[in-house]
Amino acid sequence: MSLTEAIELVERTRSRIAGAGGANRFLDLLEQGAVPRERLAWLAGEEFRIVDSDRRSFALLASRFPEAPAGEFFLALAQGENHALTLLPNYVSALGQSEKDLNSYAPRPRAQSYPAYLAQRAAFGTRSEVALAMLANLEEWGSYCARTARALRARYELSEEAVAFFSYFAETPPGFVEQATAVIAAGLGAGEDSADAVRAADFLHAYEADFWAALAEGL
Repeated sequence: MSLTEAIELVERTRSRIAGAGGANRFLDLLEQGAVPRERLAWLAGEEFRIVDSDRRSFALLASRFPEAPAGEFFLALAQGENHALTLLPNYVSALGQSEKDLNSYAPRPRAQSYPAYLAQRAAFGTRSEVALAMLANLEEWGSYCARTARALRARYELSEEAVAFFSYFAETPPGFVEQATAVIAAGLGAGEDSADAVRAADFLHAYEADFWAALAEGL
């Protein structure tokens, strides 16, 4: 597949996913200041496990597909997750919690379906599956993180330092779109199935929705 064809596939997939997006009840309530602080701690505990898992998933992908452009792309993603983990303690501290609280937190199965699926694809999937899934869902994920950071500052009076974890994921890393598209083109050009890549993007979108829904359950 050519780079032009890969760009067209990305745009089609992104447009369909954007059209399939529904309401995010947790963020709607967060922006109203209606989420109890206990649930803010849930958010920290779930993200701690998600980011730690995703870091290892991307490292595995970098080892499975070490050649350019995939190797550099997945390694950079692993390093990004590692950096995010250094920002999370500021949020945890602002909630009056500690690293011990993070480690003892019992995650909710539905909230962890996203990293579980990503880990599955890291072990058994293709480079184009993961690259398209990440790229097609990037805009929605970034917008959710931006909304989270703004709501935490406005409604819960947290500092910019405390919400830096969410602000970090709200921004698209420089070169990410171009690198991901190149990985998709290389993978599909090597014979990987475009239908599998599109399916992975759809599944990852559904599992992200599960994450937010799990946080909103009972509110």
